[in-house]
Amino acid sequence: MTDKLSKSAEEWRCLLSPEQYYITREAGTERPFSGEYCDHTARGSYHCICCGTALFSSASKFDSGSGWPSFWQAVPAAVATREDLSHGMRRTEIRCARCDAHLGHQFSDGPPPSGLRYCVNSAALSFSADAEA
Repeated sequence: MTDKLSKSAEEWRCLLSPEQYYITREAGTERPFSGEYCDHTARGSYHCICCGTALFSSASKFDSGSGWPSFWQAVPAAVATREDLSHGMRRTEIRCARCDAHLGHQFSDGPPPSGLRYCVNSAALSFSADAEA
């Protein structure tokens, strides 16, 4: 993991679309089944839209039926968690460990081998396809 990245709200606003800013910097949520990567099946890696850190591999992506891209495993040390008590719920929020971007939430109803479901907003991600052999 590289050094922590910190920018002002003004700097983030200049770098991100309004939707990306709302989701990553204000802990927003996109509508289910509306995100670019919900049904995405290409092979490659998913990165933080804010800082470019690799967060998830397509090898751990699965169809959870939730309406958001879901992964059963994150890249080691790339995702940080914290308790989220907003909206009258108790959840585990996931954030980029490098730039603190809100990504989504982690649940314990995922498939083996981890049993976890990282439920991620598409607007918090960019995708890099695997190089063709």
